[in-house]
Amino acid sequence: MNHKLAAYLVALAVMLLLDLLWLGFVARPLYLQGLGHLMAETPTLWAAALFYAVYGLGLLRFAIASPATQKDTGAVSRAALSGALFGFVAYATYDLTNLATLRDWPVVLAFIDIAWGTLASAAAAAAGRWAWGRFAAR
Repeated sequence: MNHKLAAYLVALAVMLLLDLLWLGFVARPLYLQGLGHLMAETPTLWAAALFYAVYGLGLLRFAIASPATQKDTGAVSRAALSGALFGFVAYATYDLTNLATLRDWPVVLAFIDIAWGTLASAAAAAAGRWAWGRFAAR
């Protein structure tokens, strides 16, 4: 398997799995309490699929592929740090824009969501970088 495709698919799978656990179980009560009046009964699957596809490409380009050019043992940790920064910027953009433009957007939930995006993106990028190294031509 191509190492770039493997990295993308692994990062995507990790991000999706973590988000399913987070949004489906762990933080669901927080989101219902703070944003329940805005939430759809069921997610719009095409939009969710498009988000994960685009977000996975962002992780690949800005967190996974960049440190992969260096062949030392710190590439996975650098990918995790780059993924954390990418997640922080992406989730902060979303949440802070909502705080600035929407009435009654919960401040606490915005900061929890930013922290979640930072953590989940770091984990997905680290897993993707591991797959990059695992499937790279030797």
